[in-house]
Amino acid sequence: MKKCRGRPKCPRRVEQTPDITYFKPRGVPLSGLEVVSLTIEELEALRLVDIEGLRQEDAATRVGVSRRAFWEDLKAARMKVALALSTGKAIEIKGGNYIRIETADTNEDADKMLTREKEI
Repeated sequence: MKKCRGRPKCPRRVEQTPDITYFKPRGVPLSGLEVVSLTIEELEALRLVDIEGLRQEDAATRVGVSRRAFWEDLKAARMKVALALSTGKAIEIKGGNYIRIETADTNEDADKMLTREKEI
């Protein structure tokens, strides 16, 4: 059994949870694939930095953790996504240690993403 080191992981504040929780290579049945699990808070770290364009310090404040803890979540998320994409594994988004919080405008993120895509 893996032994935990350090302090217990505190819950992250998450603004969005996904409606779609599985992604897989096209044309391959899910039953024949290995699955990489991405936690809700790891997905939130990706969303805040890579979609919203926040600096890690600002994103860490938003989820309620230290910059170091946020960096660990972001690093784990990027590694899992890169692994799945480069080796043809499915990605399952589930679980974690988080608290769902409400935001003032849920469409604001979608608008930011569209604006950012146009800039690229």
